[in-house]
Amino acid sequence: MLRRATPELLDTDSGTPAEVAGSLRDLRWFNRWFGGISTSRNLIERTAQATGGREFSLLEVAAGEGFVPEQVRADLDQSGITLRITLLDRAFSHLPKNGDMVKVSGDALNLPFRASAFDLVSSSLFAHHLPPDELVAFAREALRVCGIAVLVNDLVRHPLHLATTYAGIPLYRSRLTRHDAPASVRQAYTIEEMHDSWLQAGAANVDITRHYFFRMGVIAWKQNARVQNDL
Repeated sequence: MLRRATPELLDTDSGTPAEVAGSLRDLRWFNRWFGGISTSRNLIERTAQATGGREFSLLEVAAGEGFVPEQVRADLDQSGITLRITLLDRAFSHLPKNGDMVKVSGDALNLPFRASAFDLVSSSLFAHHLPPDELVAFAREALRVCGIAVLVNDLVRHPLHLATTYAGIPLYRSRLTRHDAPASVRQAYTIEEMHDSWLQAGAANVDITRHYFFRMGVIAWKQNARVQNDL
């Protein structure tokens, strides 16, 4: 199955307010029940195990309403891991109006932060939106801004995954989701493609694990990051 770039309607702010709201509810449903939250939580737990750290500053890129990092932070609080989160999105209007997380508008390919400004840089369901050259450009920027590692939670491109997105169409709340769910799978990356992109961007090492329902979890370690234990 070849990768096929397919614009997603939610990215272009298409649709009525009701359709956008329905699509966001669908995304929360996907992330809660189909591996989104659990994958991001696992990435941070593995990073904590490898570094011995229990508190991390984290930049969430393409954060939107911040549902995933907010849920992950609440879960990790129960196990003694603290996250200090900054949310970044291309449009400030996409970010949540309330909450205690810092919110910044900016370009993912030109992050408005100094080198090593955060311990971790994270993204959820963002990487597949980027064509290969922009994925490498984002990877370079994210590695520049992190002090330890970049964490990527994204889809795996696979024919069976595409088939299940079509099978789920009757369950989706929004017309946008009915278009965007298959489009996301078509332009997602394989694990091998993702691994090669992060190495090309200069990561010291790239650890990728498979997760529930065609999710991949990527830890791209920064050069000279202090790691105490092997994953």
